[in-house]
Amino acid sequence: MKEKKGESLFYAINYFVLTLVALSCLLPIINIVAVSVSDHNAVASGFVSLWPIGFNLDSYKTLLKGTDIVRAFQNSIVITLVGISLSMLFTVMAAYPLSRKYFFGRRFFTMAMVFTMLFSGGLIPTFLLVKSLGLVNTYGALWLPGLVSTYNMLIMRTFFDNIPAETEEAARIDGCGELRLLGQIILPLSLPVIATLALFYGVGFWNAFMNVLIYINNPKMFNLTVLVQKMVQSQQLMQQMNNLQPDDVEAVTPDSIKSAAIVVMIVPMLIVYPFVQKYFVKGVMIGSVKG
Repeated sequence: MKEKKGESLFYAINYFVLTLVALSCLLPIINIVAVSVSDHNAVASGFVSLWPIGFNLDSYKTLLKGTDIVRAFQNSIVITLVGISLSMLFTVMAAYPLSRKYFFGRRFFTMAMVFTMLFSGGLIPTFLLVKSLGLVNTYGALWLPGLVSTYNMLIMRTFFDNIPAETEEAARIDGCGELRLLGQIILPLSLPVIATLALFYGVGFWNAFMNVLIYINNPKMFNLTVLVQKMVQSQQLMQQMNNLQPDDVEAVTPDSIKSAAIVVMIVPMLIVYPFVQKYFVKGVMIGSVKG
């Protein structure tokens, strides 16, 4: 069917606006990557824009030698993997019973969880609760307070609702109990929403910042986000680099070191996203709209 002139204009404006938005997100990343692999003289002179000048990896070598980037990277991996596992487990445990029409009080429990999206205890009461539980200076303070996202739970519950009832009935005729039904029938059919929500949780835990600053006091337990923030905002980076050999320090600039740290922080999510992207739209749309 031929598009009308108004529709063509609308699509053209949409493509133009979306292209500008995409470039506004992409160009800063390209610039940071270029600065991180450019010669220190070019970086110091401000000549580097979107293409590296004098390609080298000295900033990454100095980053590994003079900072705790490796330990922070390991901490981020632990926080993210354990956080995803716990959050997905409890999200499934909350969403599955609430998706069953025969579950007594499911409307009450659903509304009780939705209530937490509108009102919370506040920062100070939450901190006092976490402290009273002995979770300060432990990663439990990052995992437990936000263990289940109500928004994610509602998406998964709606996805479970959309699975045909005939599938469940056939499984029950074959003698499936609740756990077997969930583990062997429901979850394998729910891979799109599982991958999508795992990505949501993963990005949240990988980029955890405020909770780390509030609950973690031990610098050895900092994740990449906090370490990079301290590099960008303070002189801690240069103080750590003073312990290196002079030849190593002269080969890079603070800007190239900071850019290298930012690249290290964002690359893992950029690598993971393409593997779950094919599930992303399907998982969100099917889990958001009751069919």
